[in-house]
Amino acid sequence: MKNVEKLFAEKLLKIKAIKLQPANPFTWASGWKSPFYCDNRKTLSYPSLRNFVKIEICRVIFERFPQVDAIAGVATGAIPQGALVADALDLPFVYVRSTPKDHGLENLIEGDLRPGMKVVVIEDLISTGGSSLKAVDAIRRDGCEVIGMVASFTYGFPVAVEAFKEAKVNLITLTNYEAVLDVALKTEYISDGDVPVLNAWRQDPAHWDVTKE
Repeated sequence: MKNVEKLFAEKLLKIKAIKLQPANPFTWASGWKSPFYCDNRKTLSYPSLRNFVKIEICRVIFERFPQVDAIAGVATGAIPQGALVADALDLPFVYVRSTPKDHGLENLIEGDLRPGMKVVVIEDLISTGGSSLKAVDAIRRDGCEVIGMVASFTYGFPVAVEAFKEAKVNLITLTNYEAVLDVALKTEYISDGDVPVLNAWRQDPAHWDVTKE
């Protein structure tokens, strides 16, 4: 029986939410060159897969964070899944902006949190972890406790692993880089020869150069 990590990786590859192009890398918004691209938002267009993600996130929360009082989604990618999860668990929902709104109440957190609430943060994807941990900081400044974060996918960059450890945030993901590579190899989406290139990129994505591989 497949575990959730590999099953979800299969589903993401099937709908082309994940693309691996070692010889023809993508350019991220940060300017980084990457042979790997993940767009979890595509899951929202497939009702059965959208439901799978919701149910699995709820399962993780039941098992790991049963004391949760509220759900927070990180804007913008995790707002839909966060709202779906909060609805399924019958819990309050808020979302955290990347920057405060530039008009009106200038909110950074949209929705109501009461000081002392135990909050689980929902994220769609973890790269460096910077934006995710900014959301954690905002919630903590509101007087609440972040008891964990659940994300759909993580690249597992060393810089992110260290950042979450330093911030003392318990991160659980539905799938990850290793599971995707394993499934991609077994389904011949990529070849054995692509793996060293992908692994070299993951170790130092900021300075990776395909021409040197």
